[in-house]
Amino acid sequence: MSERRARVCRETLETKVAIELDLNGDESTRLESPLPFLNHMLSQLSKHGRIGVVLEASGDTDVDPHHLMEDVGIVLGEAFREALGDKTGIRRFGWAVVPMDDALASVALDVSGRPYFIYNVPLRNARVGQMEADLFEELLRAFVFSARACLHVNIPYAQNPHHMIEAVFKAIALAMKQAIQGEGSGIPSTKGVL
Repeated sequence: MSERRARVCRETLETKVAIELDLNGDESTRLESPLPFLNHMLSQLSKHGRIGVVLEASGDTDVDPHHLMEDVGIVLGEAFREALGDKTGIRRFGWAVVPMDDALASVALDVSGRPYFIYNVPLRNARVGQMEADLFEELLRAFVFSARACLHVNIPYAQNPHHMIEAVFKAIALAMKQAIQGEGSGIPSTKGVL
């Protein structure tokens, strides 16, 4: 396996995002963005996925948090892909079902090299604090396409938007932890490449 660490930066006219990831079980976290609920969700990813995350993000949130959320997803996905290297020795697949009070989140992840995203989360027009809850779908879509992973997210029932999103991030964290575990020395694909 590679060093399993990466630092990726992205700067546009709208945002500036830098992320460092450590996939070696170090869950140290430093999150600096103007979006407290985003920081809260990335801390869930770090803690439950045992992934070190350092985020420095700023942008035109006075216009709308959309640009920053999407760019954080892009950079997070690029860092995840880079930290995994050629994916030698990983398990590849991960899944988790996480209850959080009224919400139940089911997540399945394949670090396949082929991006695909399913998001069945009933959050249309919901808000969490000052944010539109739909923005987490944008973040995760951007992550999936940058990471080149397949991610299915389903919530069969729930009421509280905060609980829904937090259950999703905890489930993604557990699925990631499982998918990136050491599982031998080869590439987990009959194609010989991921």
